[in-house]
Amino acid sequence: MIRSASTSGRLFSGRTSFSDRLCVERFQDLLDDYRQLLEELDGWFAACVEQVGDEIRCCKGCSACCRGLFDISLLDAALLKAGFLQLEPEVRERVLARARERVHALQAQWPEFEPPYLLNRLPHEEWLDMPEDDPIPCPLLGDEGQCLVYAHRPMICRTHGLPNIDSSGEIFSDAVCTLNFKTRDPLTVPGLRHPFRATFEREFALLERFAERLLGQRRCEFDTFIPCAVLIDFSAQGWTSLPHEEKE
Repeated sequence: MIRSASTSGRLFSGRTSFSDRLCVERFQDLLDDYRQLLEELDGWFAACVEQVGDEIRCCKGCSACCRGLFDISLLDAALLKAGFLQLEPEVRERVLARARERVHALQAQWPEFEPPYLLNRLPHEEWLDMPEDDPIPCPLLGDEGQCLVYAHRPMICRTHGLPNIDSSGEIFSDAVCTLNFKTRDPLTVPGLRHPFRATFEREFALLERFAERLLGQRRCEFDTFIPCAVLIDFSAQGWTSLPHEEKE
């Protein structure tokens, strides 16, 4: 375990507070740099849609893939938390209730999965490939299926649905949403390529800077799940004292 339940409750309460907002300000420069990187990916996705038209059905408002558990970086989680804090109080409460229910179910499976909900403390094989048929919607979806924090959504939400192929031809991911490309193989469409290697190198550099500021460790392998992001207290004391060795 990361620490005892009583200590966990004191350090990471999961409550929204003024200190949460101060914490966002603490990381604002990194969040701004990260959002710029993510907006470049949005530009890539928009260019892909413009080139192939109806072959891509993914768009703002579609939530067909917003089910199950996606692992994200702590920087993604901080960006999500910043967007969450901008929601109306009653909306935040509904999101928190859904997130707590989801995390409670995870803790039944992994009793050691305590705040601050770092996946690195769990055996890799247990969380790296989560079931794809999980029907539970993301807690950050609104009543009409719209993303409540669209401008603050993680990188995976922006790249999911299309293959991630570097300009050089190197394939980082060949996964494609089943709603897309019904008539041709997207791997053969040169216009879908993007300088992903450079993008990911910039991402890793930001992750290391964020981890160093938050945890005192210049690493980029700290991950969590999307529902946990709104419960993580980035303003808590004690981040730098947590043991972060990964389980094999």
